[in-house]
Amino acid sequence: MSAILKISEHAHRPMTRLDVGQVMKIETHAYRFPWSEGIFRDCLRVGYNCWVSEIDYRVCAYAVMSLLVDECHILNLCVDPDKQGKGLGRSLLQKMLEIARQGKVDTVLLEVRPSNLAAVNLYHSEGFNEVGRREDYYPNGKTREDALILAKPIIR
Repeated sequence: MSAILKISEHAHRPMTRLDVGQVMKIETHAYRFPWSEGIFRDCLRVGYNCWVSEIDYRVCAYAVMSLLVDECHILNLCVDPDKQGKGLGRSLLQKMLEIARQGKVDTVLLEVRPSNLAAVNLYHSEGFNEVGRREDYYPNGKTREDALILAKPIIR
C-alpha cells in the first residue's frame, strides 16, 4: 500500500519533522491550550503514528496515535479550523482506525472535551462509546475541564 492515500481532494501521509511548523500553526489556531512543538517532535522521535492530511501540499489536519500491544490511543486529532466541516477529520480518523486494524489491536482509546460537540459527535458516529471520564483533565483558563474517555473495539 502506498504511503499516500488519495481521498477526494486531500491525501494522507506520515508526518515528518518538516511538517511540525505547519502543524503548530494549526494547533495554535485550533486550541486555546496547544501542544508544544517539543511534544510533536517527541512523538515523532519515539515512533508514534503521526499522520497529516494535505490539500494542495499544505497540511490541513493531523493525528498522533500511540500503538501498544492490544490497544492504541489517539492522542491528538485536529483539523485546521478554516477547513472544518469538510470530512477531513472523519477521513483522518478512519485512516488511524485502519492503522490500528493493521496493528492488530483490540481497542482504540481517546479523550475528548465534552464541550467539543463536533468531535464528540464524530467519534460517536464512528462507533466510539463513552467508557469513563477523567476529572479536571484539560486546562480551561482558571478552571479545568473533564475529559470523556471513548473506546472503540476493533473488528479484524
